[in-house]
Amino acid sequence: MKIDKADFLGSWERCMDMPHAEQPEFAFIGRSNVGKSSLINMLCDRKGLAKTSSTPGKTQTLNLFRINGQLQICDLPGYGYAKVSKKTREKFGKMIGYYLKDRPNLHCLFVLLDLRLPPQAIDLDFIADCGENQIPMVLIGTKADKLKASALEENIRAIQSKLQEMWEELPPLIISSSEDKRGRDEVWETIKNALAH
Repeated sequence: MKIDKADFLGSWERCMDMPHAEQPEFAFIGRSNVGKSSLINMLCDRKGLAKTSSTPGKTQTLNLFRINGQLQICDLPGYGYAKVSKKTREKFGKMIGYYLKDRPNLHCLFVLLDLRLPPQAIDLDFIADCGENQIPMVLIGTKADKLKASALEENIRAIQSKLQEMWEELPPLIISSSEDKRGRDEVWETIKNALAH
């Protein structure tokens, strides 16, 4: 997809304070430092659109972007970041929960998984919760460029095997890299298909 315009609309701590829009919205979430902001920048062909950091936990609000004046992207706080206080983690959990439950124009949630790691319990639990709450979801494996092909295949199989313990039909999994733009077309194709329904 050609990006003619990508605007940062603002940051909010509460879903109820976000501007309501008729435009379809697509949200991105994952563990802290999984590469959400880098992926959003890659998708939108804009280096500094979403603020990136090597420090986990950079995204602490609901950050909203409008793309080509047609759809919106929401960068959600990362979950499972151990170095913030328990109170802050609970606040993030409520913020994310309310957003996923109450955002009327949410079309699809993209859940990011770091492909360099074996399946993480916190990711599997979050994915299971989304499934139980019937949130439309697609998985994106990030940082694929950091692995050799054999290790990448092995980790993908491990993720799918763990998911099969909980799911009869697996959610789609897109393999991506913000470095070499792998997966960009597949994510936009997924968004296009979601808009068509």
